[in-house]
Amino acid sequence: MRNRTLADLDKVVALGGGHGLGRVMSSLSSLGSRLTGIVTTTDNGGSTGRIRRAEGGIAWGDMRNCLNQLITSPSVASAMFEYRFTGSGELAGHNLGNLMLKALDHLSVRPLEAINLIRGLLKVDAVLIPMSEHPVDLVATDTGGNQIYGEVQIDNLNVLPQELQLHPVVKATQEAIDAIVQADVILIGPGSFLTSLMPPLLLDDLTRALRRTPAQVVYIGNLGRELNQAAAHMTLAQKLAMIENKVGRKVVDAVIVSPHTSVQGINDRLIVQQPLSAADVPHHHDRELLRQALEITLQRLG
Repeated sequence: MRNRTLADLDKVVALGGGHGLGRVMSSLSSLGSRLTGIVTTTDNGGSTGRIRRAEGGIAWGDMRNCLNQLITSPSVASAMFEYRFTGSGELAGHNLGNLMLKALDHLSVRPLEAINLIRGLLKVDAVLIPMSEHPVDLVATDTGGNQIYGEVQIDNLNVLPQELQLHPVVKATQEAIDAIVQADVILIGPGSFLTSLMPPLLLDDLTRALRRTPAQVVYIGNLGRELNQAAAHMTLAQKLAMIENKVGRKVVDAVIVSPHTSVQGINDRLIVQQPLSAADVPHHHDRELLRQALEITLQRLG
């Protein structure tokens, strides 16, 4: 079998949230509609959290972050979408993109329609799907058996929780399941491990699809130390074990990490260690270096 390249793939699916998923999506944006992002929707902080408390609905912050990074043609629409209110009034700190998504959600039958309307407005070809179209929060059980509600509180944990779950129990978006079923390659990460990468893996129907997928799965590691102390102390092997415990089988075929990342205990899958840091912000992935690392990974996987 000849070596595959990104250009050969019919469907690439990336899972995650916030800045990390947006960086992966923007590095692969030349794939256009062959690229699909499944976006975490459990954020309860900042502008997103305020909107959820006032209006309900799913969390839009991670989706907005991904859309921001996929904008390639600056326009009045994109300037509006990226605008953040300042000052000390009721709108201070709100991002207009979050408010636009929320308004379109009210005008649409389902959240995915709102996202597609914004994609059209911003001329974004890559597909973005919320992990679920139902409002849901991340809940952790700490070592004392106490339940910790919401991403913001979970990010403050110093010790890994005994368990992570979603409340209430919700279904994954059907289009997200379909994308996984059709995928040639599935990417997980980078991003905040407990609060960006794990939430989609807590959806039973989504992990069922991952358990059955014949697609090659690639884990992309973070470059900087996580702000969450519990996750910051996790080894790469521990992270893969937690992912695969939720999926129900060994699913990760390859890992892409920096030369500084310890790969101790990772001896049964492809390891690609490459310089990945952006020149301006070292803990962000350089888009071109990440793309090159993915090309190398595909070639080595065959």
